[in-house]
Amino acid sequence: MKTTEKIEQAITDFVRGGDKSDTVMLDKVLHKDFRVTNNGFMGTSGVTIIDKQTYLSNIKNGIFGGLPRKMTIESIDVSETIAMVKLRLESSENYFVSYNSLALDSDNEWKLINNLAVVEAKK
Repeated sequence: MKTTEKIEQAITDFVRGGDKSDTVMLDKVLHKDFRVTNNGFMGTSGVTIIDKQTYLSNIKNGIFGGLPRKMTIESIDVSETIAMVKLRLESSENYFVSYNSLALDSDNEWKLINNLAVVEAKK
């Protein structure tokens, strides 16, 4: 599998894991230091940062996730052991623009280390 295919698979597993509230799938693809960074999270003002354990707990408890989303990968930029992926997602309730940083981890697998997202509720 080519590098870009491995990155696409990691991103797909991340999105599908959230859609299905599959914390086992998510745990495999998220780096131990994974963070969600959001500006205007759920209507709040300012920047919110969520660590991996809180993120997985929120998925498990249904606080977010659990809705299927249509995913479009707009770009993948790779520089040796790091990558940036821009996604557009759409669920029945929201539109998302998501910039995802990945790193080639010590186990030679691509892991998400940061998800920077903007979520807009559908009107």
